[in-house]
Amino acid sequence: MTTNVTNFIADLDGGVFEEKLSHALSLVASGVVEHNKTGKVKIELDISRIGNSYQVSISHKLSFMAPTSRGKTSEEDSTQTPMHVGGKGKLTLFPEGQNQLFDKHGNIHAE
Repeated sequence: MTTNVTNFIADLDGGVFEEKLSHALSLVASGVVEHNKTGKVKIELDISRIGNSYQVSISHKLSFMAPTSRGKTSEEDSTQTPMHVGGKGKLTLFPEGQNQLFDKHGNIHAE
C-alpha cells in the first residue's frame, strides 16, 4: 500500500500544517476573486533519513502570495515532522506494526 495523502497532510505538524494550508488557500482565493489578479500557494517537502532508522524527517514549507488592491501580501512558514517508513515506502506518523512486548502470560516477550 502507498502513502495515504489525506492522512499524510493531516499528520504534518500534528494537524497544524493542514490548518495553515486551509487558511492560505482561502486567503489567496479570496484575493484572486476580489482583485482579479493571480495568486500562488506553494508546498515544498524535503525528506531526510533519521540516523539508521526506518524514520525520515519531513521538512515542510508552506508559502503563499495573495493579491491585494495595491500589490500583494505573502507569507512563508517552515516546520518539520518525523515519520515512519513502512512497506513500499508508505509514510505514517506511527509504525505500521509493532512487535509483541508481552507473551500470553504477561511476561516480557523475548525474541
